[in-house]
Amino acid sequence: MMGRGKVLLGMLMVLGAMLSARAQQPTTNVLDWKAPTTLSTYLLQRLHEQYAPRAAQLDYAAQSAANAMAYRDSVRARFRRVLGPLPTTRTPLRAQVTGQLARAGFRIEKVIYESTPNHHVTANLYVPAGAGRWPAVLFPCGHEAEGKATVSYQQTAMLFALNGFAVLVPDPVSQGERMQLTDAAGKPLTRGGTTEHTLLNAQAALVGRTLPAAELWDNVRSLDYLASRPEVDTARLGCLGNSGGATQTAYLMAFDPRLKAAALCSYVAAGERNLELTGPADGCVMLPGAGRARLDLADWPIMFAPKPLRILAGRYDFVDYTQIQAVQAEALRVYMALGKFERISMFTYDDGHGISKPKRADAVVWFRRWLGEAAGEPVVEGNLPVSTAKELQCTATGQVNTSFAKEENLSAFYQAEAKRLAKSRPAFESTETHSALTWPLGWDVVTRYHPLIYPKRPSTFVRAEARDTLRRTGLALQKLILRGDTHLPLPALLLTSDQLPDAERRTLICFSDRGKAALADSTAWLRSLQSQYTTVLLVDLRGHGETADPAAALDPKYYNREYRPALIGLHLGQSLLAQRVEDVYMLLQYCTVTRRASGPVDLYADGRTSALVALHAAVLAPGPGPGIQQVKLRALPASYQSQLATPTARDTYSDALPGVLRYYDVPDLVRALGQRLVLARP
Repeated sequence: MMGRGKVLLGMLMVLGAMLSARAQQPTTNVLDWKAPTTLSTYLLQRLHEQYAPRAAQLDYAAQSAANAMAYRDSVRARFRRVLGPLPTTRTPLRAQVTGQLARAGFRIEKVIYESTPNHHVTANLYVPAGAGRWPAVLFPCGHEAEGKATVSYQQTAMLFALNGFAVLVPDPVSQGERMQLTDAAGKPLTRGGTTEHTLLNAQAALVGRTLPAAELWDNVRSLDYLASRPEVDTARLGCLGNSGGATQTAYLMAFDPRLKAAALCSYVAAGERNLELTGPADGCVMLPGAGRARLDLADWPIMFAPKPLRILAGRYDFVDYTQIQAVQAEALRVYMALGKFERISMFTYDDGHGISKPKRADAVVWFRRWLGEAAGEPVVEGNLPVSTAKELQCTATGQVNTSFAKEENLSAFYQAEAKRLAKSRPAFESTETHSALTWPLGWDVVTRYHPLIYPKRPSTFVRAEARDTLRRTGLALQKLILRGDTHLPLPALLLTSDQLPDAERRTLICFSDRGKAALADSTAWLRSLQSQYTTVLLVDLRGHGETADPAAALDPKYYNREYRPALIGLHLGQSLLAQRVEDVYMLLQYCTVTRRASGPVDLYADGRTSALVALHAAVLAPGPGPGIQQVKLRALPASYQSQLATPTARDTYSDALPGVLRYYDVPDLVRALGQRLVLARP
């Protein structure tokens, strides 16, 4: 027994030593801090820098009515700019009432109309009993899958109808009967409406549009429908929304002058504070470039000033209550400057997210004060029996995609838009030099008027901080942190060789979607590079490898492994892809200036995102020195236009460039590079 015990003890000691040795093996990691937080921290710092001037602008706006109106008009113009294009004409609504439900004190009509040709909106119209022209409220839905059939939304509409309001409750896209991404049987292809919103917004971005603009236009046409009804007094139109519906309401009231009063419940929008606290929301909230335009949560209420606005808040809402208080306080300053402080106010109840019984009762009182005829009277909510989703259904099948043979969902619209753009955009002219591309508009014009697509040119000196040396089977990889003024630090491994004569000096910069560790795994490959290049640099571009966003920070519903940095980047006005191209420019500067590399520089890229970075960097390379000679890719990335054909694909935001298909597609970059593009063996 003692012998066996010694053998077992010995085996455990050997195993422990092996595990210890494995744990102590040197890694490719370079950064000596919690690297996964690096990119998000960097982006939030840029975010705060962008918003810094806003406080002084708001202070100036609060000093006089003239200043307040100038600020209001300025944020309206900035919002209109980032919203993206809208239809230029109001096409026929082709409205139809497909059914009616009689209820005590009101009726519910099942309505379908077209916001654009063959793009149908399903809605329920609640009409008070009796004759007369009623004030009307548009009630956009929040993110509940049932859309207009959501219990609290039915109860809110019924309460308004019983108090003398016509109420239109439309299904937003991706909810209720308006799922956009479905199979032939109408079954949704995604996990829910917030995912659909997010994927559709990525598609919209490629053609220079936004999902919020599509929802806004649906709501504009919903007001058109209300105005067409003889029961509605068009001089008394209001809008009320909860959660995502509050976002829709905020965008609509900043745009459509027909609205005379509004209310926001559990208000959600993208701004400085909530991006820091909770990160980006789903696609119907996010507007690329809104940060660059310095639009914050309070600015949409300010755009409505001095019209009556009520803010409904739950003290224990997951939407930060302190933020909502700040929204009300900032907007109040503008209302006060305009001499209308009594037109904005806030109601708080000790509950959470959503339009609860106390909040909807308060909303009715508010709208009666400004649009109705019974101002000041209390509202008592009695028993409000709700209908089933089937009872409220407007279409024959329960989905517009299967009810209308020619239905054009948003994904199909964006695909068609991409084809139209491909026919109309100017052609490239390419040469075999490193200045491969001659843009029809010229670099200065393009960068001035479309900054979301193109990264800025670096003008910073790059310095390298040496760390320890990683040794693997005869290879010595010097660990470096590459730094530039205000630039995100990049971890790198440097491999040098003295095998080539001076006349054949060459530099290779390598990066991968999987990070530099994946590239450093093959010592045989690295040795082959030593025989071809004097300098080999393995780098983690921002968000790859060491600085990849931690998985714990990612919500799987967004279908993107780096949703947080990608969407914050778009909010800032610089896509993640464009930022990575800027990384490559800094690496070029390091190789050609700091290291004084006299020979050509090649790029090696592994993975779709890295390949797109390399293509853009090489085509748009500003120098310095000899620029990029060759681009070596493991595989050619698919075109942006083909990406539109697979709307449920994951990680699309990693490569998104707003408006890119107005100017070019991936095959244009490939043609521009010509023989400089090489497909490397895996």
